[in-house]
Formats: sequence, structure tokens, C-alpha cells
Amino acid sequence: MGSERSKWEIILDILEVIRAEQKAKKTRIMYMAYLDWRNFTRHFNFLLEEGHIMKCNPDNECYKLTLMSRDLLG
Repeated sequence: MGSERSKWEIILDILEVIRAEQKAKKTRIMYMAYLDWRNFTRHFNFLLEEGHIMKCNPDNECYKLTLMSRDLLG
């Protein structure tokens, strides 16, 4: 059996997916980061609340990285 990912590894995976996609919907991010809905929602909401990701526009359900996350990823 493989070892479980840490919280920060999961967060990094989510950010990497969004960076690769540039604009991504929640379901796509969840599948590409290999997460179940419960874990995805917990980490995704953390990233939203902390300002690391944001909606592309108010009436669209796609998300993109903020400048803070781009700096964090390098």
C-alpha cells in the first residue's frame, strides 16, 4: 500500500492542476488531483478562503490561481 499524502501535498497538487489547466472547473481539479469529494472540498475551500485561488468571473464556475499562488509555486 502507498502512503497517504499530507495536507500540503494535496494543496500543492490542487494548485498544480489549476496552473496546468489555467482555468479549471471543480470536478476537473478533483479528478486530476486524485481526490474524493470530501477531501477535495476541505482543501479547496481552504485555498479559496486564504486567497490562493479565485473564480474566473462571478457568474462562471471556473477557477484560477491568484498572484500569491503563482509566487508560491515559483
